[in-house]
Amino acid sequence: MRQPRDTLKNPEHELRIFRLRSLLAVVIVLALSGLLAGRLFYLQVVQHEKYSTRSEKNRVRVEPLPPTRGLIYDRNGELLAENRPTYNLTLVRERVDDLDQTLALLVDLLDLPADQVEAFRERSRQRQRPYQPALLMSDLDEAQIARLAVNRHRLPGVEVEAQLLRYYPDAEAMSHVLGYVGRINTEELQRVDGGNYAGTHFIGKTGVERFYEDTLHGQAGLRKVETNARGRVLRELGHTDPVPGENLTLTLDKGLQHLAVDLLDGRRGAIVAIAPQTGEILAMASVPGFDTNQFVTGIDVSSYRALQQDIDLPLFNRAIRGSYPAGSTIKPFMAITGLRNGEITPDEVVYDPGYYQLPNDSRRYRNWLRWGHGRVDLERALEVSNNTYFYSLAHELGIDRIHDSLTQFGFGTRVAADVYGQSTGLLPSRDWKRARFDQPWYPGETLSVGIGQGYLQITPLQLASATATLANRGHWVKPRLVHETGDEPMLLELPDTPPDVELEHPEWWEDVISGMEQVLSGNEGTARRAGAGLEYRMAGKSGTAQVFSLGQDQRYNADELKERLRDHALFMAFAPVEDPQIAVSVIIENAGGGSSHAAAPARAMTDYWMLERDHGELPPEAAADEDGEADGAEGEA
Repeated sequence: MRQPRDTLKNPEHELRIFRLRSLLAVVIVLALSGLLAGRLFYLQVVQHEKYSTRSEKNRVRVEPLPPTRGLIYDRNGELLAENRPTYNLTLVRERVDDLDQTLALLVDLLDLPADQVEAFRERSRQRQRPYQPALLMSDLDEAQIARLAVNRHRLPGVEVEAQLLRYYPDAEAMSHVLGYVGRINTEELQRVDGGNYAGTHFIGKTGVERFYEDTLHGQAGLRKVETNARGRVLRELGHTDPVPGENLTLTLDKGLQHLAVDLLDGRRGAIVAIAPQTGEILAMASVPGFDTNQFVTGIDVSSYRALQQDIDLPLFNRAIRGSYPAGSTIKPFMAITGLRNGEITPDEVVYDPGYYQLPNDSRRYRNWLRWGHGRVDLERALEVSNNTYFYSLAHELGIDRIHDSLTQFGFGTRVAADVYGQSTGLLPSRDWKRARFDQPWYPGETLSVGIGQGYLQITPLQLASATATLANRGHWVKPRLVHETGDEPMLLELPDTPPDVELEHPEWWEDVISGMEQVLSGNEGTARRAGAGLEYRMAGKSGTAQVFSLGQDQRYNADELKERLRDHALFMAFAPVEDPQIAVSVIIENAGGGSSHAAAPARAMTDYWMLERDHGELPPEAAADEDGEADGAEGEA
């Protein structure tokens, strides 16, 4: 049987338990207080400097101040590239709570294209300075700005910034030579000074804008600001002003550039004009062009695809990258090569029966005039563009001497001092063919080069530069685009300038030039119609470049060919003969004979420069800074 439990309490036992529990609680509280006090001491005393700096950084922010990009003018002070005020939409990633939600709201408010949003996401993943604004949209209109203002409370971290945006008044005419600026990409950020480009959204992509990027960009400034917990600026604590980029004055003449574009009249081609005595590039037109202003804020995918897929290649700079057979424009330079190497004299006569044959070879290399020109000396060979004379000369010289001499005129090289993206063209040699095709060089290939066909490829810029050297009687001056930066003449380092081309008898220059003068003014001159009524002395040479090869007995008939298989038309010229002021090259794709289609534009260019322009000249120190076929005939080779 269970014994009844003693229900009486023991006060002393319970008091003892209570005291133990109280003591344990006090010990725990004291221990925790000690830990807190120790941590507080560590943070406030030991780590004071470190956390004080961090706190200051949370309150004070350094923001970059982008510099104003330098302006670009032509030689007469006409503005070619300016900066216009605009409003851009930027986003500071650190101040945005939910990026996806913010972008979705902006898409609804501004109807942003999906590709533009995706491009921004890609840029936002790139490393950048904290609190650096990232460009989301450029050139906002008033309606867009108003919608953003109404919804500002829903868009933390999103700001509308007033900035200067690049604008090109003559966008299409100057598209290839000026180039354009566009948004900086990852690759470009890696090759520039990141600190100097903090806050800058644009960089030169092509043309003058790219070559002179360092000059045009300037130096970034900084401002120190105090912010609240949300990152909004409360006040400015100090700043360093940015240094604007320097302005550029180009050697281009805006009027001559527009004339060159108009003369091409929508036909694929290029015109380059150079001042022989100084190397100043007066015009450099490539047609078709494109609207460079589309690229500044970011061209949309469909528009860019249309430009890329355009069969006329508007994005391709024909003036400096187009490689064409020289045709008969190479003949004056072949004549100089023959004189230099003692293979001809000005009075030496070659008989032309209408063709040329290599020794022990039955093949006939035909003159463009099938029945031949009979007896021809150097001057007449240039006037009538006789092929047989230059076949014979090329055979006597051989490809290696031809290569070495033409190199001195700039063929096969990048000739200009400050032109971005030049092609070297192609100046063939035995070594080149062996390396390229593992084949020997054949004598017949030398004959083709001697009349500007075969493997030989030149650019319009090279042809204009070589023409300027010939006009200077062998004196070499590097072509250039920029005359001065700011108010100071541009002093360019000109590496690898070829030596002057020298003749044993300097008067032989006049024999070659006389033949070129007869091209325009002689009774048999291939471009005599273009030379009619000249008020000054002009020398030139027509050329017709074959797009495909004809068989030995085949005849060229443009009417039977598709347009893009027809010959290219070329012409090179300079004026006046006695004191050259302008050298011009014209190349028009698939136009036919050079004298029929390219000579008239060259004449119009020299007429403008000699007779019609305002004669606005660059300061004189610019020069001190740098010490065919008969008309209506079927066509020459």
